[in-house]
Amino acid sequence: MAQLLFSAAHKSSGKTTVTLGICTALARQGITVQPFKKGPDYIDPMWLTHAAGRPCYNLDFHTMSHQELLDLFAQRSAGSEISLIEGNMGLFDSLDVKGSMSNAALAKLLDTPVVLVLDVKGATRSIVPVILGFQQFDPALRLGGIILNKVAGSRHEQRLREVIAYYCDIPVLGAVHRDPRLSIDERHLGLIPSNEAAAVDAKLNQIADLVAQQVDLAALRALAASASLSSSDSPPLAPVRAPDLRIAYACDAAFGFYYPDDLEALQQAGAQLIPFDTLQDQALPKDIDGLLIGGGFPETQMAALEANRPLHTAIRAAIEDDLPCYAECGGLMYLSRSLRWGERHHQMVGIIPGDSVMHDKPVGRGYARISETAAMPWPQISTQINTGVELHVHEFHYSSLENLPTDLTFAYKMGRGVGINRRYDGFVYRNLLANYVHLRSVGDNRWTERFVQFVRACRDARRAAQPPHPSI
Repeated sequence: MAQLLFSAAHKSSGKTTVTLGICTALARQGITVQPFKKGPDYIDPMWLTHAAGRPCYNLDFHTMSHQELLDLFAQRSAGSEISLIEGNMGLFDSLDVKGSMSNAALAKLLDTPVVLVLDVKGATRSIVPVILGFQQFDPALRLGGIILNKVAGSRHEQRLREVIAYYCDIPVLGAVHRDPRLSIDERHLGLIPSNEAAAVDAKLNQIADLVAQQVDLAALRALAASASLSSSDSPPLAPVRAPDLRIAYACDAAFGFYYPDDLEALQQAGAQLIPFDTLQDQALPKDIDGLLIGGGFPETQMAALEANRPLHTAIRAAIEDDLPCYAECGGLMYLSRSLRWGERHHQMVGIIPGDSVMHDKPVGRGYARISETAAMPWPQISTQINTGVELHVHEFHYSSLENLPTDLTFAYKMGRGVGINRRYDGFVYRNLLANYVHLRSVGDNRWTERFVQFVRACRDARRAAQPPHPSI
């Protein structure tokens, strides 16, 4: 398979913009590009999905085994002409001292050549020891080339190319000059999600035009073709069963943080997914058996969310009537009583007896570990998750849930991370489960299958409790 991993010496090097430009430029040439993102992230994958026209999948050492990483990469790369992986942080950054969760470790696991995007602002000859250090630090890594980014101009580029050619044995695959047209607005240390950015196509095409003029796409494709990972040993994707229940899920400018393979896993378990818009739809879709409200940025749409009071009423009534509901992070905020951000304060759905408050810095950020309590409402499946066994998840939220009563029921105990109150997460009320942490349906934590089983059991119980129709 042809594949490349794009990484950098450190974060904020412009790696995402360069990767988006290359992905879009190749896709415009009619090349089938399969994008991937290392680590737990929703925002960059949304842009990469839009750029490639194919879902972007996450590769995460924290939640996935090595075999799962290999299988997911091979399965999703099938049918594509080139797979592009955008790394996170710096090339060798990792939670552990040995770098077992780094971009470099992923590249070696997948036998993928690495393209290093270097921020060269204010540097010329000093860039040489940086490159040499990255080349020599891990000889087993296939560092295939570099792209110079934030180049000041033609003279700067010429000087950089001269010193790199003299001291380093590595090809320069491109030199991207500083240009305000390459910028994408940032929020919360990340890019604005593509589902709410204006003129996404125009922005991606603009970036692709600039990057394609300054990066050797043919050389990148030749480097990608040198990869040797085979997909022959990976099992095929599980078939999608005929749907026997309907789950409505929020999908709009406020909520859009879903892993595509999790949505696919819900469908494989028998769910028909029905999207609805929390900003426009005044009622939930008809004849649904469950409700899903993922993460997002509800604070950016708080006035519009408050204005749609009929939907608030419908959601409260559905949950009070025991409709199974699962909400994550932004979804939890939406279900709280109110949302406050600075001087702005707006009413939300009000099923969770607390108020969401935005802060200037992240409250919970990074990898977390949880263990289930006896209050977890979802049924166990064949891979048993016993109470007390820690599950690997992640969280990233600038808000906290305040003014909570003391007698709440929680599904999770925090082993690492913040959750709702630094000790617990997973608010449970009737058939609602709402948490700050984000789950990934991998390993032993197949939350999608458990949720669908829970929805199906609740539906069957409701049907059994209904009085029979009188005979005519």
